[in-house]
Amino acid sequence: MSESSSTDNPDANQDWSPDQFTQSLGKTAFAFRGYNVTNLERTPDLLACENYRPILEENLRQASLVASQTTGKSVDLVSRVEHGRETSLATYHEAVAMILAVELTQVELLGKFFSIPWGQVKLSYGFSLGEIGALIAGGVFQLADAAKIPISLAEDAANLSLGVVLGVLFSRGRPLELDKVHWLCGDITSGGGGTIGVSAYLAPNSVLVIGQNGTLDEFKERLGELSTERLHLRRNENQWPPLHTPIVWQHHIPDRAARLLENTPFEFSPTTPPIFSLATGQLYNQYNVRQSLRCWVDHPQQLWNAVDRTLNEGIETVVHVGPRPNIIPATFKRVSGNVESQTKGRIGLRALSGIIKRPWLAGILPKSANLLRAPQIRHVILEDWLITHHAKLK
Repeated sequence: MSESSSTDNPDANQDWSPDQFTQSLGKTAFAFRGYNVTNLERTPDLLACENYRPILEENLRQASLVASQTTGKSVDLVSRVEHGRETSLATYHEAVAMILAVELTQVELLGKFFSIPWGQVKLSYGFSLGEIGALIAGGVFQLADAAKIPISLAEDAANLSLGVVLGVLFSRGRPLELDKVHWLCGDITSGGGGTIGVSAYLAPNSVLVIGQNGTLDEFKERLGELSTERLHLRRNENQWPPLHTPIVWQHHIPDRAARLLENTPFEFSPTTPPIFSLATGQLYNQYNVRQSLRCWVDHPQQLWNAVDRTLNEGIETVVHVGPRPNIIPATFKRVSGNVESQTKGRIGLRALSGIIKRPWLAGILPKSANLLRAPQIRHVILEDWLITHHAKLK
């Protein structure tokens, strides 16, 4: 791996100086993580940082109040973080509130203590819940206004996880034919035994599929209907709320979210960074916010489109926001590894990535040539960076 690449070792960039951070914003993307099996990660360490604690406490308290008022349950996120109590599906509403509060805090700390105006970034986006986190951090929504929407739907979303299994469908050869994948999901669903659907496009050769009541097993048995080459389906044994699939229709979650959005204020300002929606594949603007978020509830997450856009726009650094981000760094790592494996022993990666910086040549090369830049992307885990640099504050 080249010296400037850190997909495998993001910690290598935690000493990146605030000046370097600021100077690179025009070629930087911020990527916000979503819900995971574990959600605390290094947040207790952030809370233990003397300078950071007041801001993090305030956002956790505000998110706790929203969660308490919305669900009628007592929520104390400061205590949860202080005592290192991990969340679970039984406390999914608390996980939602905590993640959003922590993501907002991490971005606010950049401006408060390091004078880094993150609104000047080239692009921002988030996976699943992270998309709402990006909108809050970008100032489009206030934390209290936006958080109440997923929190109010959290209990039903968590209940729908019962009997649900997530699987990763992938090919080691040709790209998946997505129309056929959707057709097979629909055909199995029409049998009446349960609903199955695609929840995320990870890459041209891989998608996440979520199914109820044994439908994923039937899907696996019928993989031969999708392609003449061998396809693979890897089950994930953890339980997941089936957001971004038609399963949420069963509790009318999209319509309820739309109704809540009708009365939720939002605002775009000159400091709002470009925010790319993984639900629609478009940038947010003042005209499409509510419809895009309505789509966010049940539309598959277009993670690959975000990765593709990151590479096509000449972005050199991806800053990962939230408690120990997972799926977005892993996707970049996989792409980087595949590119390096495919080009090993051929023209050097640095030379290849330099080719696409020449406009005349880039215009006649395939669009996929931008993938050659993947191993050169710098990755910064924001919570690690903040904790590293807290020691340097006077």
